[in-house]
Amino acid sequence: MTETSIRADLLVAQHELRKQGAGPVLVVLAGPETASRGETANELNAWMDPRWLRTWAWGEPSDEERERPDFWRYWRALPPRGLVALYLSGWYGPPLQERAEGSCSKTAFDRRMRHIAQFERAMVNDGAVIVKIWLHVDRKTQRERLKAFEADPLRRWRASTDQWRRLGRHTAMVSVWERARALTDDPRAPWLVIDDADATHRMERVAGTVRDAIRRAMEGVAGEKAGVDAGAPVGDSPASQVRDHLSAVDFGKTLRPKRALVDLERHQGRLYEAQRLARDRGISTIAVFEGWDASGKGGAIRRATAALDARYFRIVPIAAPTDEELAHHYLWRFWRHLGRAGHVTIFDRSWYGRVLVERVEQFARPDEWQRAYDEINDFEEELVERGTVVVKFWLHVSREEQLERFEQRQATPHKQWKITEEDWRNRRQWDAYTDAVNEMVDRTSTRRAPWTLVEANDKRYARVKVVKTLADRIRRALKRS
Repeated sequence: MTETSIRADLLVAQHELRKQGAGPVLVVLAGPETASRGETANELNAWMDPRWLRTWAWGEPSDEERERPDFWRYWRALPPRGLVALYLSGWYGPPLQERAEGSCSKTAFDRRMRHIAQFERAMVNDGAVIVKIWLHVDRKTQRERLKAFEADPLRRWRASTDQWRRLGRHTAMVSVWERARALTDDPRAPWLVIDDADATHRMERVAGTVRDAIRRAMEGVAGEKAGVDAGAPVGDSPASQVRDHLSAVDFGKTLRPKRALVDLERHQGRLYEAQRLARDRGISTIAVFEGWDASGKGGAIRRATAALDARYFRIVPIAAPTDEELAHHYLWRFWRHLGRAGHVTIFDRSWYGRVLVERVEQFARPDEWQRAYDEINDFEEELVERGTVVVKFWLHVSREEQLERFEQRQATPHKQWKITEEDWRNRRQWDAYTDAVNEMVDRTSTRRAPWTLVEANDKRYARVKVVKTLADRIRRALKRS
C-alpha cells in the first residue's frame, strides 16, 4: 500500500475508534539510544488527528513521582476509551536502561517485568489493545547517527556525552530487551521488531501496525456486544469453595464507656507517634474501609483521623464512578489518589466495590469481577513492595443491628440524610452481599495485605480496634524499615 492510502485508512480507523468508544489503543515505541522514537511519534501526529492522539515521554522521575509507586505515572497517563496513546519507551524505559547499565539486578529486573506483564494483562482484559514496537538500530548505524548529530548545530544536543557512553552499552541494551521480550511478549500484547534504517519503510510498518491495532480494538467491542446480546453464560463462584469468614465474627465483644475512652486515647497516642515516625522515614499508609451500611465506618474514620497530623493525611470518599472514570480501567481512579511518601490515605469505600456492589448489582459482568481478585492482589502487591502499609477493614454488624440503626436514623431529624432508599435496597440483598464479602476476604486477604474483620455491633469496641490495628500495622512496618 502507498503512504497516501495508509494515512487515509489510519485516519478513518482513528475516528471510528473514537465514535465507538473502543480501546484505548496503547502503542509503545522502544529501541536503542538513537532509534527514531521521537521522529516516529511526530510523524504519526502529522498523519493522524492529533486531537485524539496522546503522546507521552518521560525523563527522570520528578519528586512527586519518586514518592509514589513506579506505575503511578503510567496509570495517570492512560487515555480514555476511543483514543490512541503513543509512549516513547513507556514503562519499559527505566528498567531497560538501569539493567543495561548494571544498576538493576537480574532478580529485580525480572520482578519489574512481571509487574509490567500484569499491568498489560489488566489493560487488555479491560478492552485495550497494546502494541509494542522495537525500532531496531545496529551499533554501526547508531554510531553514524551520533556523528551526524554532532555535525548538525540543530541536533548536536542529541550527541551528548551520555549518548556516546550508552553507545558502548548497545549490545547490553539489546540483550536486556531480548530478556524483556521473553518475559512480556504475549499474543494479546505482542512485540514487533521494525528495522529503523529506512525511514519510509519504518513509517509504513508503524502506521500499518497502529491501524491494524485500532481495527482489532473495534472488533473486540463488536464481539463483546455480540456475546452480551447472545446471552453469554453468567457464572458465579461455587459457594462450597469459599470459607464463611463472617460467621466467625463474635458480636459479643463490647467495651464499657469509661474503658473504651481510656483505650481509645491510648491507641490514638500510639497512632500519632507511629504516623510521625513513618512520615520522617517516608513510609506511606493506605487504609481501606469497607462494611455494611450503618456499620460505623464514618465514626471509626473520625476517631483515627483525630490522632493524625492533618497536613499528612487525606480521606478519599468513593461514590459511583463519573463518566470520565467509566471510560478508564476501574483501578485508574484509585491510582490517581495514592498519596506521597510518608502520607496516610484513607479510602472510604474502595476498589473492592468491583467485587461487592458491582458484582451484586450486576454493574460488572461475571468475567470482569472474577478476574478483579487477581488484579487487586497485583495492585496491592505493588504498593507493599514499594513499602506502603496497606490496612483493610471490613466493619461487620448483624442484620438485626443494622435494622435498628436504620430505624434510629429515620427517627432522628439530623441523621435522616444518612438513610436512603438505596440503603434499604442493599439490605434486601444481604445474602448476596454476604457471599461476596466472604469470597472477597477469602481471595484477597494476603500475608502482607490482610483483611481485619471488625466486630462493629458495639461502636466503641469497633473504633478502638480500628485505631489500635492502624497503630500496630504502622509500628510493625517501622520495625522492619
